[in-house]
Amino acid sequence: MTASTNKKVVIWRFEREPVAGLVNPRAYLSAGGVEVLTQAGAVAVLPFAEVKVVCFVRDFGPSELPAGQRVFQARPKTEGLWVRMRFLDGDILEGLLPNNLLHLEPYGFTVTPPNPTSTNQRMFVPRSALSEFQVLGVVGSPLRPRRRKPVSKTQLEMFE
Repeated sequence: MTASTNKKVVIWRFEREPVAGLVNPRAYLSAGGVEVLTQAGAVAVLPFAEVKVVCFVRDFGPSELPAGQRVFQARPKTEGLWVRMRFLDGDILEGLLPNNLLHLEPYGFTVTPPNPTSTNQRMFVPRSALSEFQVLGVVGSPLRPRRRKPVSKTQLEMFE
């Protein structure tokens, strides 16, 4: 953990207490698991088999994974892939993935959660924590150009 830009996370694990700490967003994933600097000051590597979700949070207060909004109430407005994930323990979580194959990670998926006002800003879900992964829709497809309102001919141009 040599970078100075670390992010606050709460790591939810199967059958265990959550771990709060800091991660380097560029190097926290390794073949062995998730590397985290705990609040006690120890560096730990949690194996992917134990990790359910890594929640990037604003504050270390109570995280909303157990009781927060887990699915979108309506079709999302933000561009991306609208996905539904079913965990090994039966829980369901929806999120938005970037619609760019270069952003896919080999160990799992980084999604934007349904509730943008919650303490969870982003979530990393390991592939090993999922029993099912489903794409529900593509929001803001680049194949269709956005409709723009025609500019009125009576409107003055700003720079001539």
